[in-house]
Formats: sequence, structure tokens, C-alpha cells
Amino acid sequence: MNLTNYDAINWNQVSDMIDKATWEKLTEQFWLDTRIPVANDLGEWRELDDDHRWVVGHVFGGLTLLDTLQSEQGLAALRQNVQTPHETAVLNNIQFMESVHAKSYSTIFSTLNTNEEIDEIFEWSNTQEFLQKKAIEIGNLYMDSTVDPLKKKVANVFLETFLFYSGFYTPLYYLGHNQLTHVAEIIKLILRDESVHGTYIGYKFQVGMRQLTDNQQQDMRDWMYNFLYDLYDNEEKYTHLLYDTVGWSEDVLTFIRYNANKALMNLGQDPLFPDTASDVNPIVMNGISTSTINHDFFSQVGNGYRLGEVEAMNDNDYRVQRPNANKDINQAD
Repeated sequence: MNLTNYDAINWNQVSDMIDKATWEKLTEQFWLDTRIPVANDLGEWRELDDDHRWVVGHVFGGLTLLDTLQSEQGLAALRQNVQTPHETAVLNNIQFMESVHAKSYSTIFSTLNTNEEIDEIFEWSNTQEFLQKKAIEIGNLYMDSTVDPLKKKVANVFLETFLFYSGFYTPLYYLGHNQLTHVAEIIKLILRDESVHGTYIGYKFQVGMRQLTDNQQQDMRDWMYNFLYDLYDNEEKYTHLLYDTVGWSEDVLTFIRYNANKALMNLGQDPLFPDTASDVNPIVMNGISTSTINHDFFSQVGNGYRLGEVEAMNDNDYRVQRPNANKDINQAD
């Protein structure tokens, strides 16, 4: 099909103000991993035993795989069913930041791990049964053109607000013990993004859900909860694989169930599990807070990153007063 006309996107005429608000929020939050001084954690990293270092490395390997899926397939799938041109722009922004997230873990790897360790982590991520199962199940939904677009939104929110959190537990745990704080700073920046992503896609799902009949809505809910049960069953196995050696599995599963409920709430649905914030390890819950960590202004940023304000220079900016003199350097003697 050949184009006969192409319309420019007009941000002065926005039909859904959630698109505009989300765009502004995401651009305000922009960050890059290269601005975080991960090397400052090397001393604490070397003090960890082999089991805990294995957990950290492989947790981040799994997160890299899932963020790769989001950046390569997830947002492309959602763009096939947008309602406004502004929604497309927001999804483009989210897609770029998912690529930043995936790349951020490699910044951590290159700082903390040897080349041999990095190769092993990626080989493990690319072949591990339970990790691959959740990536493949969600990826197949994304890539199947016959799947209801609303189901693709559900898959996206489940990944953003539920499945990532078995990995996020680890850096938040260390942050709560004041360890690996710069590694955790990257994760907190990612968490801040994912919170907006999950809320926005969940909102778009709710808009679409309201357009269905009552029977269609019930069918969608039935599918959604069955899908969540399936994902949680696999996530239990993945969690035990990662955490049994360090004794954290039950705490992590509580954290996962709590976030599964949050994913359902993003989708406008009732919670499934009895777990609440009060059941989660309080050290980890404290780590979720996105309060600012202040780093050196010139070379490092925390999650309170702000763009600088710039003003034009004028002639007076070049006038320098001599010490103990009443004449400036631009005045003749």
C-alpha cells in the first residue's frame, strides 16, 4: 500500500492527557548508566562470598534477558494497536529506556566481573530452563499477530511489575544493608522507570477493557488470572534455583506475590495473593523508595537527576576583577 498523505504529530492537540503527562514524566526521569560510579562498590563486592556473588551476577543476567525482550519485541507489539499518535511517541520513549536498562546491567558486569564470568552469565541466561520459559511465553504473545492486543498489554504489565522483581530483590536487599549502593542506584533508576511503564500500559489496558462487553471482560479476566498462575508457578521454580543457596527464597517469593498484586491493580483488577507490603522484608521495602542519592555534581548522578538550567552569557561574564585592584582586565592602564 502506498502512502497518499502523512500527518505530523501535534502535541498542542492531545486527545488523551495521560499520554502528555506520561511523556513529560519519562523525559524528566531520563538517565544513563554511564553516569553512575559502579566502581565505588568494588571493595564491598570483593568481600562477598562466591554464593552471593553468583546470585548477583545471575540475577542481573536474567534481568538483561527480560529487558532485551521488552526492548526488541514488547513495545513493537504494543505499537501495533495504539489509539493516538502521542501513544506511539510514549511507547518509543519506553522502548529506548528498556534498551538503556538492558545495557545498564552490562555496565555492572564489566565493572564487577571477569570476562570469563560474564560469558558464563550470558550462556546461563540464554539457556536456563525457567528463565527461558517466561521469556518465550511472553515473547510468543508479543509476536503472534492473532493474539488480542489487550493480552499483549497484560503480558507487558506482568513482566514490568511482577516478573522483574525476583531479580530486583537482590540489589534492594544489599541497599538495605548499605552495601553495593551504586549498583542499587542503577536498579532504583530502573524501578522508577518501570513504575511509570507499568502504570501507563495498565491504564491503556483499562481503556480497552471498558470497550468490551461484560462477557468479553469476564473471558479476559479468566485468561489473565490463569496466565498469572502459570507464570507464578514457573517463577517459584526460578526463585528456588537462584536463592536456595543463600536462604532467601521464601522472602523473595513473598516479594514476588506482593508485586503480582500490584500488576493486577495496574490492570484495574483485584489482588490475587494475600501478601501485602507489611509481609515483605522491611529492608527491601525501604530500598524501593526512590529518594535521591546525591553524587558528585560534575560526573555522577543519582536518581534525583536533574537537567541543568542554562542561560546565555554576556560581556560582563568575561570581566574579571584583579586582586586588590579597582580596574578590571578589560580596562586600559
